[in-house]
Formats: sequence, structure tokens, C-alpha cells
Amino acid sequence: MLNGVGVAGTMESSDIMITIEKNEGKGIEIQLKSIVKNQFGQHIKKIIREMLEEQGITDALVIGNDKGALDCTIKARVTTAVNRATNEKYVPWEVK
Repeated sequence: MLNGVGVAGTMESSDIMITIEKNEGKGIEIQLKSIVKNQFGQHIKKIIREMLEEQGITDALVIGNDKGALDCTIKARVTTAVNRATNEKYVPWEVK
């Protein structure tokens, strides 16, 4: 459960800044600004939503400001923002 606001990332090239906060009873709402929104906006939103659902987040307002981040960077930033907003440590380490 989100307790506050979590922020992760920078405004540098190839990064994404993610801000996440409570959105009680309103589901997951994603507001995205991106330099590649026309080409990859839906894909970026899908990654954000999947990462939130994987961490059990069902109600959140997410603001993303993307500067061309790769999928792995988006996932890391969402995970970190959630950790900061919940004061919990979700680390999805796995060995394949």
C-alpha cells in the first residue's frame, strides 16, 4: 500500500523520472510525457502497469517523464519509486 510519494529517476537522456502517489479507489492512472510517445507510449505504459501489478499496487497515480529509457530502466525506476512510496523493499531478483 502506498503511504506517500515515491520518486525515482532523472531527466537525463535515456532515463525516465517516475513519480508515484496514492490514487485510492481510482485504479492505476498513468500520465506519460515522452520524447518517443508516438512510437512507444503504449509500450511504456504497459511496462509501468505490469510492474505495479507485480508489486500488488492496484490504486496509484503515476507520472512518467521519459527521455528514451530502455525497458530495464523503466522497470528499475518503477520498482524504486514504489519502494520509496511504501517504505518496503520489493526486489524481484531471480536466477535463470
